[in-house]
Amino acid sequence: MTKPIDALTDTVTGTVIAAHGRHYLVQADDKKLQCVTRGKKSDVAVGDIVKLKLTSANQGVIEEITERKTLLYRSDQYKSKLLAANVTQLFIVVATEPGFTDDLVSRSLVAAEAAGVAVHIILNKIDVVASLEKTRKRVAFYAGLGYPVHEVSATAQPEETVAALMPLLVGQSTILIGQSGMGKSSIINLIIPDAAIAVREISAALDTGKHTTTFTRLYAMDDKTMIIDSPGFQEFGLYHLTEGMLERAFPEFEQYLGKCKFYNCHHSNEPECAIRTAVAAGDIAPMRHALYLQLLHESSQKLY
Repeated sequence: MTKPIDALTDTVTGTVIAAHGRHYLVQADDKKLQCVTRGKKSDVAVGDIVKLKLTSANQGVIEEITERKTLLYRSDQYKSKLLAANVTQLFIVVATEPGFTDDLVSRSLVAAEAAGVAVHIILNKIDVVASLEKTRKRVAFYAGLGYPVHEVSATAQPEETVAALMPLLVGQSTILIGQSGMGKSSIINLIIPDAAIAVREISAALDTGKHTTTFTRLYAMDDKTMIIDSPGFQEFGLYHLTEGMLERAFPEFEQYLGKCKFYNCHHSNEPECAIRTAVAAGDIAPMRHALYLQLLHESSQKLY
């Protein structure tokens, strides 16, 4: 339970439910507080539990971020973008149409593994039968890596979709990610009937304009169940992951790590590399090994 809000001198604890630039909306008890950070700090993520000082009845300054259990973020050569804190699982939403990119799915899986977050792949729009079998074959690859796949149709089969997803959500803090057009908003609106109203309220509070929904937001179903919706994006940079973090973020690499001829093997062109041998034998997919090498290259280009 958060501390009751009694006076402006109080230090209040709350959960960040939305972020836009350096402006944050914090849920503390039954109040939504418009908050900023001191100076130019912008290292607060949706899902963070924060301590803040009130500056008015509905405004405050974030003083402290409590210790995070997990943090998901993406990064490029120059900067990083926080996605969410304290999540326990990631739903990657893909669809029969429009087509999704394997690169984004694969990078999302690596990010989740590195952060210690469980993953479920949600295949939406299964009512679009023309593309269904082809899409099923694509997601079967990820199922083969050990990631559960759940088939739904948020628009055509709403009740079945809720029945399939609710048991997975209860007691978890879940973030949904995916490219634009995959149906994330449709799924959110099914699970959280008042989501559209909440978005309008959050937009007004953050002063982002009634047409702006390009921010991450958290919906609390109860004290232990939270859902975080994120804007659709096309790229998922992972420049922040080190070589050691990367090789451990590929579950299929695990049994081969430490078995290369050289202890500092990069698994690229070294002789007697256990990973490359497994690729040649068909035990590791060439696409996954190629992604590892690409991410390894990117991590060496970091400038920030």
